[in-house]
Amino acid sequence: MATNAIDQTRRMLSLVTYLRERPGARVGDVARAFGITEDELIADLDVLPMCGTSFRGGDLLDIDTDGDRIWWHNPDDVAEPLRLAADEATALLVAARAVATLPGLREGDRQALLRATAKLEAAAGEAAGASSRLSVTFESEGGVFADVDRAIAERRRLWLRYYSPARDELTEREVDPIRLFAVGHTYMEAWCRLSEARRTFRLDRVAEITLLDAPADPPPVELRDLSEGLVQPAAEDPEVCIEVGPGGRWVAEYYPHDSAEELPDGGLRITLRTPDPASLRRLALRLGGDGRIVAPQALADSARQAADQALAAYGE
Repeated sequence: MATNAIDQTRRMLSLVTYLRERPGARVGDVARAFGITEDELIADLDVLPMCGTSFRGGDLLDIDTDGDRIWWHNPDDVAEPLRLAADEATALLVAARAVATLPGLREGDRQALLRATAKLEAAAGEAAGASSRLSVTFESEGGVFADVDRAIAERRRLWLRYYSPARDELTEREVDPIRLFAVGHTYMEAWCRLSEARRTFRLDRVAEITLLDAPADPPPVELRDLSEGLVQPAAEDPEVCIEVGPGGRWVAEYYPHDSAEELPDGGLRITLRTPDPASLRRLALRLGGDGRIVAPQALADSARQAADQALAAYGE
């Protein structure tokens, strides 16, 4: 069952305490205790070793599993009292205050966060002073995040007006949300009723969102491993070079790329890899005067021919 980010965080915090008190706990027993599948538990265990008591690394949780039992090798080290440097306390306080203002946050979670923040301020002493002069606010994306988070928690469908920069158009669609995740930007993975397929939506491109009364019922899908990025071109994929003017700089934001070199006119020379270079012909037509394919030459010629054919069709 899909859970929202706050529920997963709460579960993982509880999991730390649970495992510390039960060395060598069986995977199946722990999964049943938390009401999750063994695969979901293993996914949590893959994240926990990246957590610890310092923002700088070190003192990380040394937790692993042999597939049957779970072992925590340094519980006593992690149990030592937490000590934060001034910059760590500042970063944590600023982040906590920002999250507390997030639209749609459950009131119980908000109050718990405010209580924890007050305790941290008292413990930080003078170090907390710097944090009071800094603030982070969530704008439109925060409201979208709250609606998506609530839809996932309540298993409800969403209606979206979504902007696609590749096509330069707004589309309306209903989606069944699956999960929220962040890879540079914040995204929602959902089952799109318009395309009848799994799609990924960037939250800052959602122009309008409505929480529907209809229940979300996405088909079973295998969640992708996003540890290496949202889109992961292979090293053996053909390399394509595109030059864009100032009006085409969005390409570097929308397409994963190896490099983006600034050009004198304010444009970019973008190098990227794709298993299907021919698919970039449509991008070249979309760019028009704002860009062109430079290499490989065969693809550049193909895009130019497609543009000529399109112009001829308009003339007819």
